[in-house]
Amino acid sequence: MNLVRILLVEDDTMIASGLQYALEAEGYEVAHAKDVAAAKLFAAQDRFDLAVLDMQLPDGSGWDVQAMLSGTSVLFLTVVDDEGAMVRALENGADDYIVKPFRLREFLARVKSALRRRAGGAGDTLSVGEVVIHPAKHTVHAGGRALELTALEYKLLLLFAANPGQTLTRTQILDRLWDGAGDFVEDNTLSVCIKRLRQKLGGAADIQTVRGVGYRVAE
Repeated sequence: MNLVRILLVEDDTMIASGLQYALEAEGYEVAHAKDVAAAKLFAAQDRFDLAVLDMQLPDGSGWDVQAMLSGTSVLFLTVVDDEGAMVRALENGADDYIVKPFRLREFLARVKSALRRRAGGAGDTLSVGEVVIHPAKHTVHAGGRALELTALEYKLLLLFAANPGQTLTRTQILDRLWDGAGDFVEDNTLSVCIKRLRQKLGGAADIQTVRGVGYRVAE
């Protein structure tokens, strides 16, 4: 069985050593970089299942590191407790956004959630309306055209495709998307994600609002 490889990019040595120890104790293989330059070297040499990125680094930001990674789930660590920054991170493909200070058990739970979502991406072709999803390739097509979705939009579409015609409450959606960590996510993030997903799908799939309850996709 291959080890899960995690890239940890954190310039605070105390925080980094504690996180690396905890992750390795869980059986993960961890590569630690203290800045963007060091992360670039790791990214050029290896592929990672998950990247844990400090948002503010001595020579750049977590955004710079994320841009170097392909096919890697991303979890941001930051002292910036700002809804706008969180929404931007999730819309740009991050799997999670954790504000410092945080509890170690919470951090490990969210790492495991991100990795489970990644592992659960494989499967047969799914369809909803005129949209065709290829989980093994992480691609989505509508009317013959490829759609560019963020990681969060993609996961939301998968959830709807797995439950066609079923009304899902907002709480159910948050819990399933973040595997029980929905309490840590602003509810407004879901509204933004639904809106953007609708825009990208156009009329290919009908995401309906069930007022006062949640959402469903017409079969």
